[in-house]
Amino acid sequence: MLVVDDLKAGYGRIPILMGVSFALAAGEYLGILGHNGMGKTTLMRTLMGYLPANGGSVAFEGRDVTRLPTYASARLGLGFVPQGREIFPSLTVMENLRMGLAGGARAGTGEIDDVLADFPRLVRLLDRRGGALSGGEQQLLALARCLVGRPKLILLDEPTEGIQPSIRDEIVETLLALKARRGIATILVEQNLEFITSLSDRILTIQKGRITAELDPTRLASPEAVAEYVGMAT
Repeated sequence: MLVVDDLKAGYGRIPILMGVSFALAAGEYLGILGHNGMGKTTLMRTLMGYLPANGGSVAFEGRDVTRLPTYASARLGLGFVPQGREIFPSLTVMENLRMGLAGGARAGTGEIDDVLADFPRLVRLLDRRGGALSGGEQQLLALARCLVGRPKLILLDEPTEGIQPSIRDEIVETLLALKARRGIATILVEQNLEFITSLSDRILTIQKGRITAELDPTRLASPEAVAEYVGMAT
């Protein structure tokens, strides 16, 4: 589904991604684990087209999308839930969801109802402004807004940042249900070990802009293995 080959990117003259390569199968959940500053968010932004690639290539379903604008990638079926959520705080929950219809690949007016069936917590909040929601509710809204566009692949960046454990568990259950029912693939950038191992079929570690290892998620149950590969044992 997705093939990333020797991808390079950075900010001005500062290189961040130093030649990242990996492949993702349809319906697969791939975790990317690493410290802050190692290139995780830069990778997601480059895959989505927010940040231009300086080298290498990205192919999505056989099409070169390396230098496509973000809206074009979204129409092909790439969805992005950014770190910090970036909902519209002055819009209601329903208005935020309607914004998700704008750039989707196969979105129709019935998609909001379909998505709300997977996010029952949001139903009672439809008239509430996004800025009045808790951090966890905002994360659910950001994910639901992305799903309204019917993506084939979701790029999910640090979804557990600043949210309560109950909603973290709810997100895990929702994503696993979506995987079983819709077959949506996901690339998940995360530092919470329990969360990433609960969802991922396999995990890549990233250090200084390079993929350094591929792990079976079950190995991360061992603090020694975590320290060996990413130096972030719990």
